Amino acid sequence: MKTRLIGAILAIVLAITGTIVLTGYVRGADARASAGAAFVRVYVVTRDIPAGTTAADIGSLIVEKQIPSIAAAAGRVTRLSALAGMVADVALVPGEQLLTARWVNPSKHVARGEVAVPKGMQAITIALPVEQVVGGTVKAGDTVGVIISATLKPAGSDEISTSKQVFHKVLVTAVQQGTTTRPGKGNGASTDPVSEVMVTLARSSGDVEKLVWGQEFGKIWLTFEPKGADESGSRTVDGGVVFQ
Repeated sequence: MKTRLIGAILAIVLAITGTIVLTGYVRGADARASAGAAFVRVYVVTRDIPAGTTAADIGSLIVEKQIPSIAAAAGRVTRLSALAGMVADVALVPGEQLLTARWVNPSKHVARGEVAVPKGMQAITIALPVEQVVGGTVKAGDTVGVIISATLKPAGSDEISTSKQVFHKVLVTAVQQGTTTRPGKGNGASTDPVSEVMVTLARSSGDVEKLVWGQEFGKIWLTFEPKGADESGSRTVDGGVVFQ
């Protein structure tokens, strides 16, 4: 009798314990499920964002969404203000969430020679001898002045060689150093290698055409022209002006 009573008591205790454990597990699972089902804010890329794009320019390239937290990426951007003053370190594609790790200080990005072309502008690359690119010291992120020299022959006049600074503070988006070419054979042609620098500039459509003209029919010189450089005094210069 005692044995049966003890067995019954143990069975009841085990049943109660099992119920408590099961209830706790179910509640924990419910809590985990609820946590995963909670919605959080994320920013999703809707259009390609090139590397170097500033955070201030991505408003039309992303969309804010509410998604289950279980689907939210670790390190996601929760406030756009957190990206103030930063640029995209890599190209971002539609569908991906904005991640803090993909945004860096502009100086870090520029150090790798990468600067995005500003919205509405075009990029054009010109090859120039080192001495016409401030000794090859120009780098991505700098702003330069553009001087074009050419020989013109106005109608009814003699040829005249002129120079003029046609653009100020042009953004340099990329620089490729160390290209070397050897001039072709010909009368008076030098046999010494000529070092060139490939410089990519950001400019509007009309200005790009002027750069191409200068490269094709004249010479282009770049000056280092930082933000605070004085632009006054620029004029068209010919021999009559130089030797006044």
